[in-house]
Amino acid sequence: LQNVRIDPSSISFRMWKDIPVPFYLSVHFFEVVNPKEVLQGAKPVLNQRGPYVYREVRYKTNITFHDNDTVSFLEYRQLFFQPDMSNGNEEEYIVVPNILMMGAAVMMENLPNFVKLLLSGALAGLKQEAFMNRTVGEIMWGYEDPLIDTINMLVPGLIPFKGKFGLFVEFNNSNSGLFTVNTGMKNISRVHMVDSWNGLKKVNYWRSSECNMINGTAGELWPPFMSPTSLEFYSPDACRSMTLVYEQSGKFKDIPIYRFVAPKTLFANGTDYPPNEGFCPCMQSGIQNVSTCRLNAPMFISHPHFYNADPALVNAVEGLHPSKDQHALFLDVHPMTGIPMNCSIKLQLNLYIKQVSGIIQTGKIKPVVLPLLWFAESGSIEGSVLKQFYTNLVLIPSLLDYLQYIFLGLSVLLIISAAVLMVMSQ
Repeated sequence: LQNVRIDPSSISFRMWKDIPVPFYLSVHFFEVVNPKEVLQGAKPVLNQRGPYVYREVRYKTNITFHDNDTVSFLEYRQLFFQPDMSNGNEEEYIVVPNILMMGAAVMMENLPNFVKLLLSGALAGLKQEAFMNRTVGEIMWGYEDPLIDTINMLVPGLIPFKGKFGLFVEFNNSNSGLFTVNTGMKNISRVHMVDSWNGLKKVNYWRSSECNMINGTAGELWPPFMSPTSLEFYSPDACRSMTLVYEQSGKFKDIPIYRFVAPKTLFANGTDYPPNEGFCPCMQSGIQNVSTCRLNAPMFISHPHFYNADPALVNAVEGLHPSKDQHALFLDVHPMTGIPMNCSIKLQLNLYIKQVSGIIQTGKIKPVVLPLLWFAESGSIEGSVLKQFYTNLVLIPSLLDYLQYIFLGLSVLLIISAAVLMVMSQ
């Protein structure tokens, strides 16, 4: 118990503070092969590119212990491109939807026609089209786009940001918010459980109190003595708490683990799974609308290749092949300590696109939830960390367990021997 609580003297504290596990972010892009045909109403044909792999380094700062058995911290992430592990490089060009333009078009659909005509004229002047051909690096880390200033001028507040636009521009060299979690010093069953995030006990992105709740841990460690049922964590990237369910027991390099996976209901719509009604407005099951926490842009998250989603989503495009082996997420946790041994968390980012009357650049695009990319954050304990973990938290406890039975057996023998001697002495 002393070794798994958040305390500078515990064995797991250094692992918690500066995660020694090599994490990798693998990004797969979906290239649109037939952009001209899509503009005329054809079904999008997709070609998966990548993976583009990044070494992910995580470390905590601003660690502050409080009197109520909690500690607050900021965790930063740094990403470093790994060309030897990647299938391609950041200078490669990929044809993808013009995310800014297509997103803004859908967001402006219900505005007066003269505003949309102004935007359409501005788009023509800026030579903006529905699809763009940009490098992997630009799409991920940002590119200068005069469209940002134009939209801010025409519809102030529609996209409340300036400068570069990139899907991962706020992911690198940034933190995931101020977490305050329980240390377990007084109650070990609460260790790592989130007390607040950015000072909030619950978020306000969603339409129900249940969906807004901040449950579980920060997604790194869990309380010890886990039961084979479920585990929860709050994900700032998904703007919600997630619950994974127990699938099976096993071993990771001779260390016993419980494997937890996503239930089929994780991204189900409110019709198929009523508790998810708070995440609506919903479309088909298997995709979650995250527009309320993504500047109202028509963005959706899902499992890669729409795994576990309504088949209609897969059939609306060509080039997707969902499978459990490649696209299901999992988390292997040592049940006695609550420490993850091996994990692969996978999510897909999707953009809802359609023809918007008054904006000629949207052509005759049929409404479709179009996959942009999917990524996997994966890592496993190895090397000296694995050896130390195995020795201190598996081998020694096992030896102590055996020793207690040996001592118990010796005690029984001594009692029997003493009884025999007493009988013989009489």
